[in-house]
Amino acid sequence: MNGPDKFTKFPLPFYERLCFLKNVVKNPNIIVGDYTYYDDFESVENFEKNVKYLFDFTGDKLIIGKFCMIASGVSFIMNGANHLTDAVSTYPFAIFGNGWENAMAGKVYPFKGNTVIGNDVWIGYNATIMAGVTIGDGAIIATNATVVKDVAPYSIVGGNPAQEIRKRFSDDVIKELLEISWWDWDAEKITKNVQYLTGNNIDQLLNAH
Repeated sequence: MNGPDKFTKFPLPFYERLCFLKNVVKNPNIIVGDYTYYDDFESVENFEKNVKYLFDFTGDKLIIGKFCMIASGVSFIMNGANHLTDAVSTYPFAIFGNGWENAMAGKVYPFKGNTVIGNDVWIGYNATIMAGVTIGDGAIIATNATVVKDVAPYSIVGGNPAQEIRKRFSDDVIKELLEISWWDWDAEKITKNVQYLTGNNIDQLLNAH
């Protein structure tokens, strides 16, 4: 055996509050990598409800890598929530019509691009990720954190707004881990080296075959 079936919806027998997310999401603007799981206290169907303001007309996407761990209550605030910030008023007059429909003529709402979550990212309970943020591979987002700017690979952030607490490894080790990109290995190689992945001897992993 080489790990669980990545195409299964519920990888834990008799437990339907943890899912492989790729096999649950239906919105084509949410893209999820293999083995990323979502755990919810109530129902895994809550995930898409927690991706807020993701409208087709905004054109942005939520892109999540492989082997991520997403806890219950995590929210993603997408670009559809943005209002004008450099105008006199932030009020969205145009959406109400009745003489206000031209309020946005020649103007556009702020757009911060796709929200991108790397591989092997752990997002803790009730964290909030704002539009356009990129979270690097191997990062950890603490419980209740509000992430408003990019997070470097293999860093731990927490607070509101989230700030870096520390790096998980030295810069040299982080560079090496990013280069080997273990999450792109085939299932057989991952299975062969799973003890190294759960250990702290980086050299063994770097020399894995």
